This record gives sequence, structure tokens and C-alpha cells, in this order.
Amino acid sequence: MKSTIRFSAKFLDNRILLPKNISAVLPSQSTINIEGIINSYAFRAHIETNSKRDHCIKITTTIQKTTGIDEEKPVLVEITRIADESETRVPADLRKALATVPRAQALWNDITPLARRDWIFWMISGKKEETRTIRIKKMIDMLSSGKRRVCCFAGIQWL
Repeated sequence: MKSTIRFSAKFLDNRILLPKNISAVLPSQSTINIEGIINSYAFRAHIETNSKRDHCIKITTTIQKTTGIDEEKPVLVEITRIADESETRVPADLRKALATVPRAQALWNDITPLARRDWIFWMISGKKEETRTIRIKKMIDMLSSGKRRVCCFAGIQWL
């Protein structure tokens, strides 16, 4: 991604869909942290991939109201990539478990740093050692079956 990209795009269902020519050069399986300007309003967000592998930026209601964007006219957007999510250290017991199941290891390597962080925090959030052991086993099973994100875990939104 260039340092700064300017484009006009559609706003639909609280998201700005990036044009195909920009989406084509972005990674299809990662979340990209950005800062930008929409109609002269500065914001920070993530570029995400939707189910069709298109890239979009989720827009909060506050940004929508402040910028005056709506679904009837194109939105003028300027975005710049900011530092990637830092990697969370993988605990030794999880590394060992992943190494024993190549399919789980392959998916682990393919998911985003944010998804890996959520898996790790879900695993370590139990209070007992046996809970952690059970969660590692479940995690390996879920990753092996293709599950990319841990379900029903809010992560650490409060940080």
C-alpha cells in the first residue's frame, strides 16, 4: 500500500467499500490499521476483508454523523497505513501444541495478529491451569477445522 491513498467510494451499511483497484493490491487475510480523512474529518480504523474478499472500512455512527456521509453520494477518503498490530508472544505450551498438528499450525500462521492475540487471551483468561489445558485442546481442534476467530470472546476491548 502506498503511504497515502485518495479515492472516492460508496458508503453502504456503515462501511466504505474500497475500489477494486485498491482492494486488489491489499492482503486478503489481514486487518490493516489506518488513519485517514473523510470529508475533512480525521479518524483511525481498520481495513477489513468481507465475505466476498473485498476490503472495507467500518464507519462508526459518530463519524457518519460528524462527516455528514450518507448512502446517496460518494465519500471522499484519504487513508494512510499505520503501524501493524504488534504480535503477542505465543506461550510455550501453545507453541508445542501447535507444532504437533500441522493443519492448526498452518491456519495459525495465516490468521491476523489480532486474531492470534484474541486466541491467546481467550486461552489464558481462565483462572485454573486445567482450564488453560482444556482451552488449548479446544483451540487446536477449532483451528484444525478452519475456525479463524475464537467465538464469544470480547477480547480486551477495554485496553
